[in-house]
Amino acid sequence: MRFKNKINVIKKGICFTTAFVCSGIAAMAQTGVKATTITKIDNGQANAFYVNNRAPLQKQYFTKLPVGSIKAGGWLKKALELQRDGLTGNLGEISIWLSKTNNAWLNKEGKGEYGWEELPYWLKGYADIGYMLKDQKMIAEAKFWIDAVLNNQRDNGDFGPARMNKGNRDLWTNMPMLWCLQSYYEYSKDPRVIPFMTKYFKYELSIPDDHFLEDYWENSRGGDNMLSVYWLYNRTGDKFLLDLATKLDRNTANWRQTNNLPNWHNVNVAQCFREPATYYLQSHDPKDLNATYNDFKLIRTIYGQVPGGMFGADENARKGYDDPRQAVETCGMVEQMTSDQMLLGSTGDTFWTENCEDVAFNTFSAAFMPDYRSLRYLTAPNMVVSDSKDHHPGISNEGPFLMMNPFSSRCCQHNHAAGWVYYAENSWMATPDNGLSVQLYTQGQVNAKVGSGTPISLTETTKYPFEDQVDFTINAPKPVSFPLYLRIPEWCKGATVKVNGAAIQVNTAAGNYIRLTKTWKNGDKITLHLPMQLKVRQWAANKNSVSVNYGPLTYSLKIDEQYTKQDGRKSTQGDSHWQASADPQKWPSYEIHPASAWNYGLVIDEQHPERSIEIIHRRWPKDDNPFTNANAPIELKAKGKQIPGWTIDQYGLCGVLPQSPVKTDKPLSELTLVPMGGARLRISSFPVVE
Repeated sequence: MRFKNKINVIKKGICFTTAFVCSGIAAMAQTGVKATTITKIDNGQANAFYVNNRAPLQKQYFTKLPVGSIKAGGWLKKALELQRDGLTGNLGEISIWLSKTNNAWLNKEGKGEYGWEELPYWLKGYADIGYMLKDQKMIAEAKFWIDAVLNNQRDNGDFGPARMNKGNRDLWTNMPMLWCLQSYYEYSKDPRVIPFMTKYFKYELSIPDDHFLEDYWENSRGGDNMLSVYWLYNRTGDKFLLDLATKLDRNTANWRQTNNLPNWHNVNVAQCFREPATYYLQSHDPKDLNATYNDFKLIRTIYGQVPGGMFGADENARKGYDDPRQAVETCGMVEQMTSDQMLLGSTGDTFWTENCEDVAFNTFSAAFMPDYRSLRYLTAPNMVVSDSKDHHPGISNEGPFLMMNPFSSRCCQHNHAAGWVYYAENSWMATPDNGLSVQLYTQGQVNAKVGSGTPISLTETTKYPFEDQVDFTINAPKPVSFPLYLRIPEWCKGATVKVNGAAIQVNTAAGNYIRLTKTWKNGDKITLHLPMQLKVRQWAANKNSVSVNYGPLTYSLKIDEQYTKQDGRKSTQGDSHWQASADPQKWPSYEIHPASAWNYGLVIDEQHPERSIEIIHRRWPKDDNPFTNANAPIELKAKGKQIPGWTIDQYGLCGVLPQSPVKTDKPLSELTLVPMGGARLRISSFPVVE
């Protein structure tokens, strides 16, 4: 309902900025805190310390802090370290596309056997992980590739692999590399980046429209190019860049159709649906912003009646294939999370934060082996086999797309690297009133300028989303007044906040922000409590199935997972390639098969789930990696019955959901439910049994 209301608001061109002042005079006198509830932040001014959108671009509601401002901690830091020590950090010894021999990214003319999207796909995550972890080896390796790009720009301004399609220059491969340059500039302030990008964008502006963005990938993804154009415009103010942005919008695929999308490729949808909203920053036409919301709603209305924040497209969505056994590419998860983060900044709408958490916690983490040394191309909400077989036409891909394999699926093999580090980089954002807002709760530290320009740091301590308390400590060289915004998740009822141990009386309505203004002193502490509740979500358009949530986590049936080690080189998709020295013993692949029954329906009180589900809190894992069945810090105990007719089907996949309610004469069983994001095999959309 909230999403529907948001669409109506945008259609009317109305912008709401509502504040409810709920703190009493006595409370303020006691704590020195002025507390208000903000439905939507006011973007009438611009943050004084960080690059914001220049006129005529719409001002940001939230501004992403420069790369290097945020340090991850807790389980998120552990995930980044696992990536560093796993596939992301060592992909250079496996992927032929990262070979330094005959690589087009290392050739000034852009010639070479290896060179397209793979290198920048990998580098945009790899480099940022290096910057965040301050890993000098990773930073040096990233700079090797960045230097090659900056030093090999051609005289006309073009750069990168000289890939042609039907006589036209393919510009897609340069789009993710521009993002690598932007992160590198924010981290290093290397003076070569700005003139390099300026020269390249003048080259793009010189290409005639009938030869511009003509190929499938670049035509879909022109919005990524536009984001880089605006990034540069905000730093130089060069007016030609606005003309280029208009040209990009004019020549990009039409993502403004009411009841259709230009294509139904899952990564394109997750990545490109934001393009109209990006151009809205310049056009100020509410129809552009509305188009992005409509695209999000359209794909999920047809193919997204499932938990986990995504939609069932496999690689390409097909009519009639909308069961929760249909999957999404790992690339699609990364791009959806990235879109959500960007749209939060430009719309101020916490709807995007909610979706980002949903994808990150419940879908993305399950796409990898727990050690992040291999991944699979496709992951589904209902997935009871993860093997090397060809499951077409049950899924839209022909080939081995379900096995955990470090050698296969070359797009996701490289692009997965950015998922967690972008999440960390967007966990805090600067606000227009020179304050800070915490968006994605996760342990760590943010360093930023606030108030009148005082540099401070805020340390955040939490095990969210597995625990409901978040603690903050102010580290400041002197007293400083600034606003601090705390997001109240949409699922949360009864949130409370304390400052230095004193309760703050403020309306904590879900989906809003608590704005705390105070002259903060070194050592001040804020405690946010976000009580978690059980909630059953019914998917009426998908056989009346249900999913179970506890706070931001969706829960799945715990299935015993049997892992079988394989040589991944023997089961790869057709365009996979690897270096001759890549060792499958060091980098094994795995098939995962169920070693326990999975075909259960729930017996549940949907209106009062707490009456039929028990919450079990377990010890926090010693290895700080909670996204596994063995380590799950919270389990749920529920009741269910087996459904004998629901089996693995002729395609080797989890059978299509039966219509609920289901009749079965099987006895009642006690079931264990675990977080969906830690279950590599899972049933997350359950039938309901009578």
